[in-house]
Amino acid sequence: MTSADAAVFRELRLEGLRDHPEAFGASWEDEATQSEAQFSSRLDDAVVFGARSVDGMRLDGIVGVYRPEAAKTKHKAVIWGMYVRLRARRAGVGAILLKTAIDHASLMVEEVNLTVGLANTSALKLYESAGFKRYGVEQRALKVGEQYYDEILMSLLLSKR
Repeated sequence: MTSADAAVFRELRLEGLRDHPEAFGASWEDEATQSEAQFSSRLDDAVVFGARSVDGMRLDGIVGVYRPEAAKTKHKAVIWGMYVRLRARRAGVGAILLKTAIDHASLMVEEVNLTVGLANTSALKLYESAGFKRYGVEQRALKVGEQYYDEILMSLLLSKR
């Protein structure tokens, strides 16, 4: 996605944060205050892939790929912000987005990491079907209101695929 997609990216990102606060490290409260221009700048500085609806009118899914610049960690990338609109789930949109993110990451890193909520069984199945392996659980990783959420830490070794 490019800065030209800022409005639809912002809309879908905020929907995910609002409807599933336990699934993201970011919060709706923080990001809702950011302007479309700020989201545009974010798209200029990040790698984010989007999936449009069949008619091309709406954005149905997003996923980001982040690669650290530090010398000791730039061999790994992180998948972040994955969200698929409810009406597009179970139609393969998530699998296509994930494959696109992995393919992109494989051009520059040896490993891809992500976190997923312990209770998010559908996302967990998707990540495992793509080859991600669990390597730990972060207890109380997120706190939404007074509720804590644990996250599963997952990794995919690209150099040994």
